[in-house]
Amino acid sequence: MRKILQANEKPARNASRSEAGGVLRQIAHEVPVHDIKTAKIKKVLKEMSEALKSQDDGVAIAAPQIRYLLRIFIVSGKIFAKDFAGNREERLLNQNNIVSTKGELASGEETKEKIKNFVFINPKISKFSREKEWMPEGCLSVRPLYGKTFRSKKVMLTAYDEKGKKFVRGASGLLAQILQHETDHLNGILFIDHAKEIKEELPKQHA
Repeated sequence: MRKILQANEKPARNASRSEAGGVLRQIAHEVPVHDIKTAKIKKVLKEMSEALKSQDDGVAIAAPQIRYLLRIFIVSGKIFAKDFAGNREERLLNQNNIVSTKGELASGEETKEKIKNFVFINPKISKFSREKEWMPEGCLSVRPLYGKTFRSKKVMLTAYDEKGKKFVRGASGLLAQILQHETDHLNGILFIDHAKEIKEELPKQHA
């Protein structure tokens, strides 16, 4: 399984500039539509899903986070579960790429297997709402930092799914924040670039 890159990770002595944390700072390339259903892209999607699944508190991942400079990201279907982040207060404290383990589904691994991830290939946000708000945010590639980002409350996005079908999706709240965060990843932008009140917050240990 591919390791999720960290922004502060130093490249190996003989590595190129495109390796390690440097990948996170580059603009990803579009996937030719005729390549979407190829074995190569299927492999990338599988590795992305495996990396995301390995992180109990992760709800989305972009291809550059596992060293693929491709305009692809995946959002976990668990964000739509009724018992995800149990109450509104907890949800607001744990938005986007990092969520509290308190929001884990009670049925455990068996339920996780049934969760369908949502694939976004060559995504483009076409509309941002004028109404914005400061939102708590974290990132699987910038552990253990958290902060607050100023995001649009609603967005409209166009992308292709894993079958090469083009679709348009509107989103609000948590999903809108995720779509903006992941699109930033594809443009070499990390949330810490524009966040305020950045601080370290280590995950809680559970017995």
